Amino acid sequence: MKVSKGGLYKRFFKRPMDFLLSLMAIVVLSPVFLIVVILVRTKLGSPVLFKQQRPGLNEEIFFMYKFRSMTDEKDQNGNLLPDEIRLTKFGQFLRSTSLDELPGLFNILRGDMSIIGPRPLLVQYLPLYNEHQKRRHEVRPGLSGLAQANGRNAISWEEKFNLDVKYVDQVSFIGDWKIIFLTFRKVFVRDGISSDTTVTMEAFKGTEKHE
Repeated sequence: MKVSKGGLYKRFFKRPMDFLLSLMAIVVLSPVFLIVVILVRTKLGSPVLFKQQRPGLNEEIFFMYKFRSMTDEKDQNGNLLPDEIRLTKFGQFLRSTSLDELPGLFNILRGDMSIIGPRPLLVQYLPLYNEHQKRRHEVRPGLSGLAQANGRNAISWEEKFNLDVKYVDQVSFIGDWKIIFLTFRKVFVRDGISSDTTVTMEAFKGTEKHE
């Protein structure tokens, strides 16, 4: 059976490229890792890393790692305060520069994630997806993706899912590198970090399911 160029890249070259690039990035950025670890420990306390279960390829669950960007402030009942209160200026800086995402390079090295792919979302969203939206799990989730290069948190969930599925259907070497360069541009100008109503992105509440 004939395999397209995009199919060859996806099956045989994308994973080795992810491994080599993430390994190189970890080595080159090791001084940055150390500085961020010290700053997070000093300004936000322990633990330095935030880990959370996320669905990956074929909806398999893995632990995603990020640098912590929020405090653990709680109300009188022991419940965490809203994100906008717990997200300090330092935390905002980490997020706007995407420095909080650096530990994700180890997820890529392990094979949990890819450099480019749909962003891994919350496990509790899995039952809410319709058949179209579920297709985002046909590839490994990414540190960045087509949706991040086209608006990050400033676009709607519908737009985000449509871009995710578009990426799944059009995975290619050139496409991945275009997204990498667009992502660097977005990070540099700090565009699309928040939605219009929250400091991150509104929770996904599902859409009407269809076949």
